[in-house]
Amino acid sequence: MRIFLAGATGAVGRVLLPLLLDAGHRVVAASRTAAGVERLRAQGADAVRLDVFDRAAVGDALRAAAPDAVVHQLTALADADPADNARVRREGTRNLVDAARAAGVGRMVAQSISWAYRPGDGPAGEDEPLDTGAPEPRATTVQGVAALEDAVAEIPEHVVLRYGTFYGPGTWYAPGGLMADRLRAGLLPADDGVSSFVHVQDAARAALLALDWPRGVVNVVDDDPAPAREWVPALAAALGAPAPEPTTGGAGWQRGARNTAARTLGWQPQHPTWRTGFTATP
Repeated sequence: MRIFLAGATGAVGRVLLPLLLDAGHRVVAASRTAAGVERLRAQGADAVRLDVFDRAAVGDALRAAAPDAVVHQLTALADADPADNARVRREGTRNLVDAARAAGVGRMVAQSISWAYRPGDGPAGEDEPLDTGAPEPRATTVQGVAALEDAVAEIPEHVVLRYGTFYGPGTWYAPGGLMADRLRAGLLPADDGVSSFVHVQDAARAALLALDWPRGVVNVVDDDPAPAREWVPALAAALGAPAPEPTTGGAGWQRGARNTAARTLGWQPQHPTWRTGFTATP
């Protein structure tokens, strides 16, 4: 299959690219920078430099690539600014979907998140609604997710992967990453709010498998949703940072998610729990 990989140098994209190539796919991989293009070519991909906000350039790139499928792993996480990431989800996805449709692409796999569900009891399933009525600052994130998922649904055969919180190499949860800084600054609470995680290696494998999955939305999370009072001390130990004292509280939407659908489709995480994954060798 000929694949157009958007976000090929991101935390998931950089792991996904070799998986696609090893599976025999021909990949046209996109990066925003010249250095990124060179890295992608060195890995064996056809590479293109692309600004996803340049609508005409996105259209040209998709026409030239003529892919069978688009894999959308675009994010803007470097500055930890939710507004930047929401813009990628809204405008970048809109440009990518319109270009894919114009190029006759019938399949898209896209990155979404699993912590955009409405408040509720227990981990969320895919049939539950997004928290579109949330106040700011959460509204910016959820509305960006809703715009992304609505746009991707215009592609006939689409799979939206609602990933858990990424950890592993190249993420905020890696040594030297944002969460280590927040732990040292006392800014990461160990409260009752529940999170679901996924290692970037498992996230990438899900995207590869999703090229053959039926259309729809799938939570891609590990088996172990847990409150921050459990995972924050474990993360602190893995990163060599001080652990905060446990506290109570947490938002209603901090509930984690279920991975039943993904497992039914054949996805089996190599890191089924963050309890061992935080300290596993990448």
